[in-house]
Amino acid sequence: MDVQPQQTGESRTGSTGAVAKPLAAVMAGVPVGVRPCSMAAALQIVGERWSLLALREMAYGVHRFAKIAGYTGAPRDILADRLRKLEAAGVIERRQYSEHPPRHEYHLTQAGRELFPVMIGLLQWGDRWAVDAPAVAFRHECGHPLRMESGCRHCEGEITPESLFPQSPDAHS
Repeated sequence: MDVQPQQTGESRTGSTGAVAKPLAAVMAGVPVGVRPCSMAAALQIVGERWSLLALREMAYGVHRFAKIAGYTGAPRDILADRLRKLEAAGVIERRQYSEHPPRHEYHLTQAGRELFPVMIGLLQWGDRWAVDAPAVAFRHECGHPLRMESGCRHCEGEITPESLFPQSPDAHS
């Protein structure tokens, strides 16, 4: 379904002339039941506190188990379990750095690196809503303070629940 904005902004019309309903109007009207969702599937993999904090440390360049445990505060047995699950899901990979005794480092795979914008978004949300003052501020390589914005790559419009219109995953835009 190809959708174009109408002047009112309340609904959009597809190329067939059919009116598409906004996200909330469609999704809230679906019969109650567990909703299949990519977000739920992603959270099964990375949605636990120690998993996200371990991924944060790897993104910060920390790769050895003891340091990941130290910087996150994760209990070692729980961290080991989370790292195994992240590896099994293809989010991280183990690289052996010592044979005697066997020791491994943990590195983000491409799938893990693609989570970085999500982690920065969560960090910025936490800076605004979960703490009195941020523990660290970041600047981009261009020299300006980091402020990620989420917008449509085509029109640069802000992404909000009101700006989204569900369509079939098979639809070509």
